[in-house]
Amino acid sequence: MAIPSPNILVVEDDRETRTLIAKYLRNNACNVTAVSDGREMSRAMADHRVDLIILDVMLPGEDGLSLCRKVRSETQTPIIMLTARGEDVDRIVGLEMGADDYLPKPFNPRELLARINAVLRRQAAAQAASSIEGASTLAFEGWRIDLRLRELRNPEGARVAVTSAEFDLLRTFCERPGRVLSRDSLLDLTQGRNTGSFERSIDVLVSRIRRKIEPNPQDPTIIKTVRSGGYLFTPRTEAVTAALSI
Repeated sequence: MAIPSPNILVVEDDRETRTLIAKYLRNNACNVTAVSDGREMSRAMADHRVDLIILDVMLPGEDGLSLCRKVRSETQTPIIMLTARGEDVDRIVGLEMGADDYLPKPFNPRELLARINAVLRRQAAAQAASSIEGASTLAFEGWRIDLRLRELRNPEGARVAVTSAEFDLLRTFCERPGRVLSRDSLLDLTQGRNTGSFERSIDVLVSRIRRKIEPNPQDPTIIKTVRSGGYLFTPRTEAVTAALSI
């Protein structure tokens, strides 16, 4: 599944800086709207969805700190603040106003992009956890995992036999999509440390699950191996309000 390009709103009164940020982000698969003050920012947010705001502190008219507080009172849209001043007090005030991150000028555009991606990842993980918490059934790419009956069903609705250990591991992946999970953490999350389990057992379980859910287990796309990292569950997971009827 292709990840949609994020819609980034840049609020920066310096034309050169604004142009540089917009150009760099567009060259890195972001949709960018660039404005110079709070009034234009409000219009842009009313016109289309904004996934993240890059907000300069020093703006003509209403300053960035005030705008940050106003945005945070109305929405949870992530905010990264920029400022020409690097004093701790400015950073602390910005974060207290509800900013998600803070970057002093001058900065490397690559660092800005890295911070954007990190903030968006954190938000996605929080949203996924919120939507999944308390769900009775989780779904990914047509598959359904019933948490009450501890059953796995394929996109055609047929029950697929899984062992208890396989179910627990798949559930762990479904509850943490888009995160690299080490073998060590997977052991802690599924089997605990008092069972005499070892990291190799995770590899065996992953191999078994792949044979059941992957279109091509030899070239997996759902559960990917991350070198020196562990495993990554790639699909978006959704909470289903009602379990599939038997």
